[in-house]
Amino acid sequence: MADSAFFCPLSHEGILAVRGSDAGKFLQGQLTCNINYLSPEHASLGARCMVKGRMQSSFRILPEGNGYLMAMASELLEPQLADLKKYAVFSKATLTDESSAWARFGLQGGDTALQTLGLDVPAAAGSTVRHEGMVAVAVSAGRVELWVPADNAGKVRQALAAALPEGSLNDWLLGQIRAGIGQVMGPTRELFIPQMINLQAVDGVSFKKGCYTGQEIVARMQYLGKLKRRQYRLALDQRDIPAPGEEIFSPTHGSSVGEVVLAASTGSGCELLAVLSAEAVDDDNLHLGSLGGPRLQVLTLPYELDRDREIQR
Repeated sequence: MADSAFFCPLSHEGILAVRGSDAGKFLQGQLTCNINYLSPEHASLGARCMVKGRMQSSFRILPEGNGYLMAMASELLEPQLADLKKYAVFSKATLTDESSAWARFGLQGGDTALQTLGLDVPAAAGSTVRHEGMVAVAVSAGRVELWVPADNAGKVRQALAAALPEGSLNDWLLGQIRAGIGQVMGPTRELFIPQMINLQAVDGVSFKKGCYTGQEIVARMQYLGKLKRRQYRLALDQRDIPAPGEEIFSPTHGSSVGEVVLAASTGSGCELLAVLSAEAVDDDNLHLGSLGGPRLQVLTLPYELDRDREIQR
C-alpha cells in the first residue's frame, strides 16, 4: 500500500504548543528554523539543539491561534517540554502538551479526500491550507499531513475512510524515508547535529536568522567544517525492522560507522535512513548490527546537498 493512495492516523507523534505574546520571540532564540518565515500559509521543519549543536528534538512547526504547534516523536515531548520551560520563565510564553487537542492523519494521494472536506490541496512542501479549524500541510510530493481539532476527528476520519483505504503507520514512514526526511526519535536524542540528518536540505535550518541555542556549532559546520557523517537511504533484505539508533558496521573499517535514523518495512525487506561515515559509504561494505550482520545497499535520495542554496534560507 506504500505506493498507492491511503490515509493513516499519525499516532507516533505528540504536539507541543507554545502560546502567548512572546511565543515567536522565545522560539526564535531556541530553534533552527526561522519563525519569521512561518505564516498561516507556510509551515516548516525544524529542530531544537543543545549548546553543542546536538538535536534534542526535530519537528514540524506551524502557527496556530496565539502561538505555535510543534509535532514531534511522542517520547521526546515530555523531556523537551521540561527543558524549554526552563528558558521560558522570563517570557510571556506558555508551553503545554496539546496532543489530546488534535488528531493528525497522513494522506498519500489524498487530493479528492481533501477537497471533499472543503480543503484545497497544498502544493510545495511546507505550504498549508486551512478550513474550519483543519490544517493541511504538504510534506513531500503527493503526501499531506491533516491536522484536525479533536472534537471533529471522528467525523473527519469517517470522511477519509469513505474516500481512501486505511493504511498503516509503517506505510507512512516508508514514504517519509523515500522523501529523505530524517527525524529525531527517543534513542537518537542528542546524537546528531542537524546537518547529519540533512535537515538543512529540507528547509529545516535557517542560516540568516539570529542566534539560537547551538547556532554557533551548526553555522560553523555549514560554513567552515567538512561534514564527515550524514544521512543516507539504504535497503535491507531482512524483514525485521531495525530500531532508531541501531548501529551500522563496516568490516573494511572494523568498527561502527553510523546509526539508524528511521526504518520501515517494504513487505519483502525494509528501507531506512541512517547517518553514516562518508568513507564507509564509499567503501560499500555496510552491515547492520555487527561486522557480520545483514548487508545494506545504498539507495538514492530525492534531493542533492547544495551548500550555496542551503545558506540562502
